[in-house]
Amino acid sequence: MLPTLDRTHPDYNAERRGFQLLDPYEPDLIVPAATADDVRRAVAHAADAGLSVAVQATGHGLPRTTPGGLLITTGRMNGVTIDPAAATARVEAGVRWEQVIEAAARHGLAPLSGSSPDVGAVSYTLGGGIGLLARLYGYAADQVRAIDVVTADARLRHVTPESDPDLYWALVGGRGGFGVVTALEIGLVPVERLYGGALHFAADLVPAALRTWADWTAALPDEMTSSIAIIPFPDLPQVPAPLRGRKVAHIRIAYAGDPEEGADLVRPLRAIGPRLEDTVGEMPYTASGAIHDDPKGPAGYFATHSLLRELPPAALDVLLGADSVVEVRHLGGALAKPRSHPNSVGNRDALYFAGLLTPGLTPGADTRHLRLAHDGVRQALTPWATGGRVLNFLYGENATPEEVRRAYDPADRERLTTLKARWDPSHLFRHGLPPA
Repeated sequence: MLPTLDRTHPDYNAERRGFQLLDPYEPDLIVPAATADDVRRAVAHAADAGLSVAVQATGHGLPRTTPGGLLITTGRMNGVTIDPAAATARVEAGVRWEQVIEAAARHGLAPLSGSSPDVGAVSYTLGGGIGLLARLYGYAADQVRAIDVVTADARLRHVTPESDPDLYWALVGGRGGFGVVTALEIGLVPVERLYGGALHFAADLVPAALRTWADWTAALPDEMTSSIAIIPFPDLPQVPAPLRGRKVAHIRIAYAGDPEEGADLVRPLRAIGPRLEDTVGEMPYTASGAIHDDPKGPAGYFATHSLLRELPPAALDVLLGADSVVEVRHLGGALAKPRSHPNSVGNRDALYFAGLLTPGLTPGADTRHLRLAHDGVRQALTPWATGGRVLNFLYGENATPEEVRRAYDPADRERLTTLKARWDPSHLFRHGLPPA
């Protein structure tokens, strides 16, 4: 019998909530899937009952939600199998990156995981995945070797670039728009250790930190992947007195090369001035979550972003004037290079990601004022923007059809629309950021 929870079930609220608390799913029915067959039967039931299908593993990148439908939760599908000879991992739908990192490390290997080891590996990868080794090895999506997916006809299929290049291409970059992925086979890379960590600078050095970092990124080897965050601290009693109402610059370093070379590369950043904290040094990849040190618990947050082709002083001034958390990631390198198996991940021409995030929001919070503030910053960045978006950073109400379209190159949008009509003609998978 198919396990289901309706709105009257005592576990309904706990099961539907993920990491993003601002606008959680409100389905008519939840299927807590433990196997691929649970997923297959859930899709069949939804199709028969005329219910739309949504999927949630950890709920970090929660898309725009509408009440109703059937929600498949995959957190119980947490199997990881490493093939050290082939340097691959088979990862089930609910697996978090920390599980893959630990399992791969036993064989001297690493996945192309992101800043937080707590994020779901499958949805992250299918949305692109700009991780800690991105400039050296590219998108996590570029390492997908095979996909197990339940399509709208409730069939479980094993898809590879050779067996069905069209469906493979659409799934890898189209995320949840073409079916429910129950497992991925992904390539691993020979990385055991990093020269990595973080440099923290106090408020008076924030402008210098941002400008120095931006100049520094102009001539870096692909082995260096870095980012900077400017974090405003609220004027609240629980915040340490020296930080209340002030900003901190947080430069994050992940160098996949010789530690001595890494130290030489980081020297101009250390020369910015005294650090509140300096954790940059040699570390095992299993400790890489400490580089960004992302929040661990569920939260409500509002986020937007732009992709930039350059980062001149005028753009830096715009970012310094923002009231939200600002994060700028250095792209390029392998992210912009051709891949052996084409996929639909777009906007590979951008050199910087500039994100805005406002955390600490309660469920159902009115975000109109935040939208105005964020849109003002994005508008001011227009002269240097590509106009593109990153699918994994489209959250909640900002995952509009227009924003989703911007995540793809124009020709790819047309191809995705054609494939969507072929594989999901009834638009069963309408919650998972399908191409619009």
